Amino acid sequence: MSYFLKRTENNLWHGKFSTFPEDLVKHAVSTRLGGVSKPPFDSLNLALHVGDEPNDVLSNRKFFLQSLGFNLSDIVTPNQVHGDKIFRVDENFRGCGSANYADSIPETDSLITNTPELPLMLCFADCVPIFFVDIKNRAVGLAHGGWKGTLKKIAAKTLLKMHSEFGTQPENCLIGIAPSIGACCYEVGGNVIDKCKKSFPENHDELLIKRDGKIFLDLWRANVLQLLEVGVPEENIDVAAKCTCCENSSYFSFRAAQKNNLDRTGRIAALIALKN
Repeated sequence: MSYFLKRTENNLWHGKFSTFPEDLVKHAVSTRLGGVSKPPFDSLNLALHVGDEPNDVLSNRKFFLQSLGFNLSDIVTPNQVHGDKIFRVDENFRGCGSANYADSIPETDSLITNTPELPLMLCFADCVPIFFVDIKNRAVGLAHGGWKGTLKKIAAKTLLKMHSEFGTQPENCLIGIAPSIGACCYEVGGNVIDKCKKSFPENHDELLIKRDGKIFLDLWRANVLQLLEVGVPEENIDVAAKCTCCENSSYFSFRAAQKNNLDRTGRIAALIALKN
């Protein structure tokens, strides 16, 4: 595991994977700390679609992006719908969704690009951020793997889409599975259990963990398994192993918010961009 938190010059914290070459990509996972949003979005909420004050979100986005050397108008972000659509973006899409949620890439849960200095950004509050770095063909991707996307195998499909678009070979792709809800906290019921068994007929037993009369889903392992199925070497896959629900003082967690009788919370962001 190579995931760590690094404090920035403007007093934010970036989650990073040391396995990603610093001369090839800029990347970060935000925390919930250091922004201006008010409860229950306190404080570095980076999502425009959760009911927070838009001006606060834009201030937070500017602060986060400046810490990475980007402007608000640089990012590309989608309208995430828990699906399996993967969209290739280039310079023509710069700024989509940056300041107005209605301008986001529509109904998309994974972005890929080989355009330098074009930051891809997705938002999360328990779902799995999945980073892709093709170190040979210079391409990157970022996927949103909630239970629906994970069981639709969005991680594997993103890798295959990068292969068709950029020639990405599994052995040349580094993967980072960032903080998200862990099997320690992610209790699931009948519908999710049935779909997991259908998606992983041969190894669902290691994904559905029985404990204290309940069943918990291991989203991290589910994403690892589907990437192994398409040929990614296991040593290329780095799992942060940080549960957002357990560590909800640092990360936004919808499940933790529900436990505290809140129906809303903010979103962290994952961002990646190729360097020139």
